[in-house]
Amino acid sequence: MNTRIKDIAKLAEVSIATVSLVLNDKPGVGKETRERVLKLARELHYEKPGTSTKQKHNGQVVSPPTGIIQFLKIASHGHTVNRDHTVFIADYIDGIVHGAKAHNYKLEVSSFSGTPIEEILSTIRTDPNLRGAVVLGTELSRDDVIAVHSLDIPVVFLDTFIDFLPFDFIDMNNQDSVYRAIEHFITKGHREIGMVRSSVQTRNFQLRYTGFLQTMSSLERPLQGEYIFDCDSTFEGAYNDMGQIIQSGTKLPSALFCTNDIMAFGVMKAIREAGYHIPNDISIIGFDDLPTSALMDPPLTSIAVSKWEIGNMAVTRLANRMAHPSMPAVKIVVGGTLIERESVKEIPG
Repeated sequence: MNTRIKDIAKLAEVSIATVSLVLNDKPGVGKETRERVLKLARELHYEKPGTSTKQKHNGQVVSPPTGIIQFLKIASHGHTVNRDHTVFIADYIDGIVHGAKAHNYKLEVSSFSGTPIEEILSTIRTDPNLRGAVVLGTELSRDDVIAVHSLDIPVVFLDTFIDFLPFDFIDMNNQDSVYRAIEHFITKGHREIGMVRSSVQTRNFQLRYTGFLQTMSSLERPLQGEYIFDCDSTFEGAYNDMGQIIQSGTKLPSALFCTNDIMAFGVMKAIREAGYHIPNDISIIGFDDLPTSALMDPPLTSIAVSKWEIGNMAVTRLANRMAHPSMPAVKIVVGGTLIERESVKEIPG
């Protein structure tokens, strides 16, 4: 038998008029009463008269959303999750939105900047309708990841990768991608190869530095410590730090791999202002292939990773985790592609 308004009113110990106000999202009902009525309506599978459990989308019958999932965008310090990376994160969200639609979930996006992790978790725990979460782990520490995973809902982390934790991670393949960048330098005849690494240590940045060291060893190239430079991961920070490095009289190599495109943009500006020409004097490769890379002077060679694919895969993994809570954790890495432009010079043999 279909649930009626008077059934809910009787169980909630309120009037039929009160239930009608709540179910039609009208004002005039206190918060506690509203929540009690909505909870009963969900538990009793109440449907408004004239509605159906099926809806039409693009002319086809589809089921209503089966639950709510959240994308948690967390900026702990803001050196990497900031306005410079808005497009980067938007690509993740596009993939997540597609995945949510494919798996019939309603998606909510929550952003936190500088908020203590416990406060974030307290906020999430107050939502009784939340079934799972995809979490941007870019700026999360190992302890932060462990704390977020303690939520009473399934969680998948993207844009980070932490060894030995039995959690679900979807990330880019940093080390393989760095190999492609360094191999490209070598193919173009470069012998002096350096790296601009980030002074802000996120997990992905650490993996790129590790990948640089491993690649140089694998390709039997001498690792010259004086060609490894530490710069801030913001545009202004990288510009200022590289400017100071050049002013100190430090010799630069013929090729520099930058930890990400934002840093590469700042480094390029500092190098040009110091009188160097790119790529005739110094060749540069970035990482992320942000849209601005193609508009730089010269256009920046960079590593492209499908953030859309990572976001979409994260939702698929979350759906599997919700359906099978006891399944083993997985760590998935998505490979990158070298996008060759004009910032790398070929040196004749």
